[in-house]
Amino acid sequence: MEKIKGMIPPIVTPFTEVGTINDLLIEKEMDISLQAGVDGLSVGGSTGEGPTLKDAELAHLISLAKKHLKPEQPVVCGIMRMCTEDAIRTGLVAKDAGADAIMVTPTAYNALVPNEEGMFDFYSQISEKVQIPIIIYNVIPQNEIKPTLFKRLLKETKYVRGVKQSVGGVSALYAMKMCCGDEGKIFAATDDMLATCYELGADGAISAALAVFPKECVEMWHCIQNGNRERAQELQRLLYYPWQALGGNQFPIRLKYALKIMGRDGGYCRSPIVHLPESEKRKIEEAFKIFI
Repeated sequence: MEKIKGMIPPIVTPFTEVGTINDLLIEKEMDISLQAGVDGLSVGGSTGEGPTLKDAELAHLISLAKKHLKPEQPVVCGIMRMCTEDAIRTGLVAKDAGADAIMVTPTAYNALVPNEEGMFDFYSQISEKVQIPIIIYNVIPQNEIKPTLFKRLLKETKYVRGVKQSVGGVSALYAMKMCCGDEGKIFAATDDMLATCYELGADGAISAALAVFPKECVEMWHCIQNGNRERAQELQRLLYYPWQALGGNQFPIRLKYALKIMGRDGGYCRSPIVHLPESEKRKIEEAFKIFI
């Protein structure tokens, strides 16, 4: 986990119109982020439509990322599977493809959400069988990983070493920090308040905002590290309202439309995320005027 820190954007997965991965477009997006000075890349997360990706597709995305990364720059692979066996299988595929860490989402289907002991078993088995660093992607409101469970996993497993804190906003990130201190790494994912998260002790971010605004987000991070709080807060304010236009359902298609406005090509989304109403397009266009 030593090299997994700082700015790690979860890259979009551009698809062709028939739903295959567009290698040319995703490699362009990787280059845009790396040229902005990010510290690594993440593939197969929510921004990358990870639940729609097959194991072989995740392995392919890891191989593309490694082509663009320096040896000291990590690739983190999202794992979004609904049972322990599937998560282990996909984790092993990611490991064999060269991932430096896996970012594992708790199970999400409402009727099958386990209790805390079930989630401890889920992450413990993945740790035991896959044996590479695990970052919990704490994003499922109905199956939130609480700070006490994260702390237990840090103490009782070898490979659970970090959490990407999405659900619950800034207060949930601070609760993680208060409970766990420096025992594990805590990555910010409250996209509209990243500077605030860094001030509260986040070890970096694996946040969709980095994929859209890599230059601004890298500067924001460096400002906090160098004590320039005023400039960091200025950047946070700059990005706040554009980000409000992207939140909610159908997030990937909103984000890809924002990229289009900015002169980038995020490709198509994979079905069933295929339609963005004109009213939503106008809303995004208005919010992103300053970036055109």
